[in-house]
Amino acid sequence: MLYLTRKIGESIVINDDIEVTVVDVRGKSIKLGLTFPEDVSVYRREVYERILAEQAGETDPSPAVDTPEEGAAD
Repeated sequence: MLYLTRKIGESIVINDDIEVTVVDVRGKSIKLGLTFPEDVSVYRREVYERILAEQAGETDPSPAVDTPEEGAAD
């Protein structure tokens, strides 16, 4: 695993077309802004794991919907 230190407003770039920017830091939580191509899927880990479980035939009655914040999409 790669560990990087970034401050608010600083970014990292992955594969020339994905940018991750630190937007806010509050206590132990950070808010990240992501810019990526439309054909790339991005999920929170817990949502991704539910999707994989459903594809494997396991069912979870809790919804696996992740909605972006208003104005967060670029």
